Amino acid sequence: MRAPTPAVAAVVRAGVAHTVHEVGHDPTVTAYGKEAAGALGVEPGRVFKTLVASVDGKLVVAVVPVTGELSLKALAAAVGAKTAEMAEAATAERATGYVVGGISPIGQKRHLPTLVDVSAARWGTIFVSGGRRGLELELVPSDLVRLTNGRLASIGKS
Repeated sequence: MRAPTPAVAAVVRAGVAHTVHEVGHDPTVTAYGKEAAGALGVEPGRVFKTLVASVDGKLVVAVVPVTGELSLKALAAAVGAKTAEMAEAATAERATGYVVGGISPIGQKRHLPTLVDVSAARWGTIFVSGGRRGLELELVPSDLVRLTNGRLASIGKS
């Protein structure tokens, strides 16, 4: 059977233990991660959103809990940069190959530096987008870090 997205294909290819969850998506909802947490019936802090920021002009992926926000100042500091701002949606979509609301940190079109908020480490498993709205990947946080060649950093704020 063919994987439904590049993210799922990358996880399968790497031999990483995971679970794919189809949660559906209401097109009128824009809080995709919180919608997923409700559909999955899990603590919302276990569901992480994938954001793309421009840090000193270079794209960086930030993975933070849906219950909080990305600290652009902390993200810039974590990569030794001066400034950070959210990337335009079209820029994020072109770089990752995914649509906003379904951007996965895994299996992106272009490899971008990736930082995962340290809060991920407190959970046995976390949920990230599987590469489209309504598709979630559940995996161990350390596997996410390894698959993205990323690292943990304190980049979220409540």
